[in-house]
Amino acid sequence: MDASQRPDRRAPIGILDSGVGGLTVVRAVMDLLPQESIRYVGDTANAPYGPLPDEQIRRLTGSVIESLVLAGCKAIVIACNTAAAAGAHAQAVAQYRVPVLEVITPAARTAARVTRSGRIGVIATVATVDSGAYPRTVAALPGGDELHVVQQACPSFVDFVERGLTSGRQVTGLAQAYLDPLQRAEIDTLILGCTHYPLLVDVLQQVLGPQVTLVSSALETAIDLAAALSDLDLLSPPDAVPEHEFLATGAPGPFTALARRFLGSDVVPIGSQP
Repeated sequence: MDASQRPDRRAPIGILDSGVGGLTVVRAVMDLLPQESIRYVGDTANAPYGPLPDEQIRRLTGSVIESLVLAGCKAIVIACNTAAAAGAHAQAVAQYRVPVLEVITPAARTAARVTRSGRIGVIATVATVDSGAYPRTVAALPGGDELHVVQQACPSFVDFVERGLTSGRQVTGLAQAYLDPLQRAEIDTLILGCTHYPLLVDVLQQVLGPQVTLVSSALETAIDLAAALSDLDLLSPPDAVPEHEFLATGAPGPFTALARRFLGSDVVPIGSQP
């Protein structure tokens, strides 16, 4: 990207998801890059993406990405495992000049690097597990064909997180049931393959024990984003004052309530995305 094509360094980072889960990516970006502005879009009018065919997911995601590019965002993050697994990332990379990142590759790369036994677990939604995106991505890494990936769909976790239930006996019992096959597979690394799941990290670590390393797709994506912006000289100046904007394609009220569970007081009133 030459200087004539480079976006404004003070322009916002565009982050999108089908709902609120991608706000864990927002939180990680805020913590790692506090000087950056963020424009977030939750496609709540069409959520959840999981039951939809891949072609429709790509079309919906593509529409939101186009709106973020037209709004002047200097980089795009597809903060939705389902959309990334459906091929939305490759489609956007081919279409736009701005850097476009997704959440699967960063987590897979880190898990492959930190595993000691070569046995990696993945917990995700049914759609992401069925796509095979994580095993496929791990296998494509250098030495990845020697690693063993075990997946487990955890469909109820999203509902618990969005209800604000991230600890307690009920959540712990559910986690024990979901994680039992992974423990029997003797994994030593677990990828949190849904952006809701970082809010359950304490329960997950308690059930699995300290010998299992948890890899958050949200955190690893933020790290990759920081590296990409640095490489392209797109980091905001250190003295930049960030301005965040949160939009929903559906009714803003319910989204605002959920968003504040993820980000607390950092959430400004949610606007509407046409």
